[in-house]
Amino acid sequence: MPDELPVHISRDDLHAIEIPASFETDGSFDVVLVNHGTSLHVHLHLDDTLSQVASIDANNHYVESDSNRAVRINVDTDRLPDDGVFGRLKIVSAYGSETRWVDVELTQPNPTKQSVEVDESLSKPPEPEQNSLQSGWGSGAGLPVLALGGVALVVAILAAVFIQNTLVTAGAAMVVGGVVVALYMLVRG
Repeated sequence: MPDELPVHISRDDLHAIEIPASFETDGSFDVVLVNHGTSLHVHLHLDDTLSQVASIDANNHYVESDSNRAVRINVDTDRLPDDGVFGRLKIVSAYGSETRWVDVELTQPNPTKQSVEVDESLSKPPEPEQNSLQSGWGSGAGLPVLALGGVALVVAILAAVFIQNTLVTAGAAMVVGGVVVALYMLVRG
């Protein structure tokens, strides 16, 4: 959750602004405008020092009566110097009726330490997985391979017998060889 800078408006007097004297954060933050009176406009302005590392989407903000409105101040921590930045935020209510300044100190965020827990199971070698070709008859892959091999043998032998061509006979011999190798791998696995 981002840090919040509360700004109370019209709590005791019309358009009066109540803010802390200073505010410190290590990143983006919200200015929470708390209006205790009638609806009004509030203007926010970052001084030159703060505007080098921070930005506001819009400067003028309409705040309904008896309501809150959060305005995001985006801080680019990559541009933040190692020793941080000290600047001022100007808050103006009702088109200049009241003006207040708050000192803002932006510090470098604390680096978060991330650790990785190592389990003892990482020291053990993984169990070897069975290759689907090597799983053989036990995996249920044997019957479909055997059936396909049988169909291929029948088609190859019939083609060689009926066509009686040298290329067809050579192709049939290759199919027979392939089926024999597949059967060997199936039985071996």
